[in-house]
Amino acid sequence: MDRAERNTSVRGSDFSLFQTAVMLEDQVRARTRDLEVALSENEQINRALQLAQEGMAREIHERREALEALEREQEEQRVLIRKLEEAHNQLLQSEKLASIGQLAAGIAHEINNPIGFVNSNLNTLRQYIDDLLRLIDAYETLEPTLTAEAAGQLAALKTELDLDYLREDVGSLLDESIDGTARVRRIVQDLRDFSRTGATDWQFADLHQGLESTLNVAANEIKYKATVVREYGQLPAVECVPAQLNQVFLNLLVNAAQAIGERGTITVRTGCEGDQVWLAFVDDGGGIPAELQSRIFDPFFTTKPVGEGTGLGLSLSYGIVQKHGGRIEVDSLPGAGTTFTIRLPIRRTSAESASAVEQPQ
Repeated sequence: MDRAERNTSVRGSDFSLFQTAVMLEDQVRARTRDLEVALSENEQINRALQLAQEGMAREIHERREALEALEREQEEQRVLIRKLEEAHNQLLQSEKLASIGQLAAGIAHEINNPIGFVNSNLNTLRQYIDDLLRLIDAYETLEPTLTAEAAGQLAALKTELDLDYLREDVGSLLDESIDGTARVRRIVQDLRDFSRTGATDWQFADLHQGLESTLNVAANEIKYKATVVREYGQLPAVECVPAQLNQVFLNLLVNAAQAIGERGTITVRTGCEGDQVWLAFVDDGGGIPAELQSRIFDPFFTTKPVGEGTGLGLSLSYGIVQKHGGRIEVDSLPGAGTTFTIRLPIRRTSAESASAVEQPQ
């Protein structure tokens, strides 16, 4: 009986264990399915998040590119506006210079005509005076034949007129007058040469002649401030637009004079190196501070008081030299003066053929 009960009890326990195992296995399967569903949903969520992140990244990249493109466009517009302003002011400056050039040419022509008459008349007057002096010399050879009374009267008149001094001084007066008219004619010619601001024809020119014409035109601006020292080397004829380079020379010479305080020296040096020529304008003025040297060729930049400078002189000069295929350099030390050096090719290249003539004169 006991064995039968024990067997029955064991079989009951085995069945209970089997049921428990089956139930646990069902629970494991259910949990596994739930976990697989959760993992699938999680993967879907992760994929959705990844897609969303990728979309956001693309959108951010596109917006960044759009912003950069907008900034580039704005910068291009700012550059274009600056160029338009520069071109507008250069055009105004060009028109102003052209008007001044026409006015100067007209004045030079009007002055040249009467000066021509005066010069011609002075030379004729010299001949007349020479003839009169020869006549007086002839009369003096006949003085011994005169009566004592007539000789006395003649001697008194000579003393009264100081004839000996008159003989010497009249020649000096005529020489000075003729020299003065020649100088006026030279100034007028230089003014006419310099004022041909409308000329845009390329030609081989003597830069020394252009320098001398410019120095003559700027003499009144320079003579009270500085002594000009010329240290010219040998220069070949240079293919250029002379009137434009004369404008550059004038700007640099006037700037040099204005940089000098009381009294100083402006030295103009020239030379040739290979297929280039160079011209240096040296002053012993106050110099340019280092922090400003990179800006002196910018349009509208000036260190002069308001109303005394447009800030276009050096900018225009830089543009003219650049259009000629050259370059302009500055070397300055505060308190020790400034040197502007222009380097130009002897012959123009094809790139300059069309560009230089467009530069304001």
